[in-house]
Amino acid sequence: MDLKSELLKSIWYAFTSLDVEKCGKVSKSQLKVLSHNLYTVLNIPHDPVALEEHFQDDDNGPVSNHGYMPYLNKYILDKVKEGMFDKEKFDDLCWMMTSKKNFAGASKGTLLSERDYFKLFCLFNLLSEDRYPLVMIQEEVEYLLKKISTGMSQEWDGKPLEDLISQDATGGEEGMSVWSFLEHMGAGRLLKVTSAEAYSLALNEVFLEMYHNVLKMGYMWKKGHVRRNWTERWFVLQPSSMTYYVSEDLKDKRGEILLDKNCVIESIPDREGKRCMLCVKTHNKTFEMSASDQKQKVEWTQAVQTALRLKSEGKSSLHYELKQKRRVQREHSHRPRSQSARSSCSSQSDDSNLQELEKEKDRQDLEIESIIQHARELEAKRREAEEKEKKRQREVQMDLERQLKEAETLRDSMQEEMKEKAREAEQQKKRIQELELTQQELEAALNIEIQARLEEERARQELESLLQVEEEKKKQYQLLQQQQKALQDLSSVEEASDSTAVQDTPSALHSASRELRDLQASRQRSHQHLEEVQEKLRNATQHVRHWNVQLNRLMKPISPGERLEHRLSSKWLCPKKEGALASTEFISKFKIRAEQNSQIREEEEGLEEQLEAANLSGKAEGKPNGQM
Repeated sequence: MDLKSELLKSIWYAFTSLDVEKCGKVSKSQLKVLSHNLYTVLNIPHDPVALEEHFQDDDNGPVSNHGYMPYLNKYILDKVKEGMFDKEKFDDLCWMMTSKKNFAGASKGTLLSERDYFKLFCLFNLLSEDRYPLVMIQEEVEYLLKKISTGMSQEWDGKPLEDLISQDATGGEEGMSVWSFLEHMGAGRLLKVTSAEAYSLALNEVFLEMYHNVLKMGYMWKKGHVRRNWTERWFVLQPSSMTYYVSEDLKDKRGEILLDKNCVIESIPDREGKRCMLCVKTHNKTFEMSASDQKQKVEWTQAVQTALRLKSEGKSSLHYELKQKRRVQREHSHRPRSQSARSSCSSQSDDSNLQELEKEKDRQDLEIESIIQHARELEAKRREAEEKEKKRQREVQMDLERQLKEAETLRDSMQEEMKEKAREAEQQKKRIQELELTQQELEAALNIEIQARLEEERARQELESLLQVEEEKKKQYQLLQQQQKALQDLSSVEEASDSTAVQDTPSALHSASRELRDLQASRQRSHQHLEEVQEKLRNATQHVRHWNVQLNRLMKPISPGERLEHRLSSKWLCPKKEGALASTEFISKFKIRAEQNSQIREEEEGLEEQLEAANLSGKAEGKPNGQM
C-alpha cells in the first residue's frame, strides 16, 4: 500500500464526517476548510487561486466525493512525499473531525483512554481492506488481538470473537466497521482484560511496532566516538534508521544511525569489561554496542538484518509485507467464494448508484427549471461559451499529460534497457573470469594427468624388467633341479667320489630359491605400486574430464528451452566413456583376471613344493656323506 492510499483512508473519514445529510455530498465551504487544513498538516504550499477556482460559488450545489477527488489528487496528494510531514498529526486531525460526530468517546465504564482509541483507529486503517466503506475482516481482527494478547503476556482466547461474530453474521462475512470495533475493544468484549494499565501498555507497544514500523526497542550500552566511554541508551530500530535516546520516554534524542545497503552488523569479542558485543558498520563510522545477554544480542542482530533487507528491497514497512502475504493466502484459499460474493456485491452497488444518480439528476432538473426559467436563453449561451472554453482547456491539459506520460514511459524504458545492458555486461565479465579460472584448473589437471601417465609408464617398465629377471631365475632354478635329479640317479660308487659336487648343488638351489622368492615379493610390490599409479591416473583423467565439461558449459551456456529440446530429442542410452565398462564386459574381464590369478597361485604353490622337496632331499643326502 503506497502513501497515497494510506492518506485516502483517513481523508475518507473526514469527508464522511462532513456529510451531515448522509447523501454523499459536502458543501463547498466545508471542503475549503478541509483542504486548507490538509495543506497545513501535510506541509504543502497553499494554492489559494486553485482553491478558489475549484470551489467558486455557482449553482452546482454540494460536491460529492467523486467531484472532490480530482482536486484532491492534483493539488494535494500528488505533492505529498514521504518524510515531509508527521503522519500521526495528519491522522489525529482526521480522527478529531470524525470522532466528534461518529463516536461517543471514552466514558467511565470503558477500559481505554481517548488516546488509546486513536491508536486503535490508526491500527484499524492499517489492517482494513482497500475498499470503501472501510472494514476489517475477521482474520485481520484475530491477528491484531493476538498481538495485543502477546503484549499483555497472555494466551489469546478466540471464543469471545467467535461468539460476537455468531451473534452478528453480517459483520463476520462483510467485515467489522471501525466504530463497532472501537466499541467492542473499549468494552473488553474481544479480549480478557485483567488490568487496564497492562491493556494500555500492550496497545502502545503494538502501535509503535505496526504504525511507526518499530522492529525492536530496548536498552543497550553504547561506546562513544569522542570520549570513548560506555553509556546506556534506549534504542529504537526502524527499517531506515536506528535511533538512540537517554531513556524510554523518547524525549531526549542523542543520535541516529542511518541504515543503507552498505551497512553491516557483526559480532565482536568481549572486551573492556563488556559482554555480548556487536557493532553496526556504516560507510564512515562503526558503532559498538553491548546487549544485556546472549538472547538480546541474537534478537538485535536478527532485527537489524531484517531492517537492512527491507531497505535493500525498497520496502518501508514489515507489517504491510506480512499483510500482503496473508491476503494472498486468503485469496488462494477462498477464491471461489470471494468471486461469487464479489460479483453479487458489485451488481448491487452498481444498481444502487444508478438509482441515486437518476434521482439526483431529476431533482436538479426541477430546481433549475423553477429558479432560472425566465433567463434560460441567456444562461444557456453563457454556459455554452464556458463549456467550450473548459473543453478546450481540458483538451490542452490532456494533451500535455499524454505527452508527459509518453516522455516518462520512454525514460523508464531507456533506464530499463540501460540496466539490462549493465546486467549483461556484468554477466559476461563474470563468465570470462569463470572461464579463466576453469582454464587454470584444467591446465593443472592436465599436468597432474601427464605426471600420472609418466609414473604409470615407469612402473610398467619396472614390472616388465622384474618379470624378465623372474623368468631367468625360474629357468636357472629348473636347470638346478634337473642337475640334482641327474646326480641322484648316479650309483653309490660315483656318489663317494663326487660328494663335493652334491654338497654344492643344494646350496646353489637354496640361493636360487631365495632369490626367486625375493623377485616374487618385488614383483608383488611393483604390481601394487602399478595399481596405485593407475588409480591416481584414473582420478586425474576424471578431474580433467570434469573441468573440460565445465569449460564447455561456460563456452556455450544452455538455455532452459534448449535443454528441454535436447532432453526430448535424446534417446535413453547407456553412455560408454573411456575407461567405463558395460555390465557384460565387466563380468568377462573379471573372470579372465580371476583365472590368471588362480594360475599364478598354482604355479607359486608348485614352486614352493618343489623347493621344500629339494631342501628335504638335500638334507637326506648330506647326512650319509657327513658320516662317511
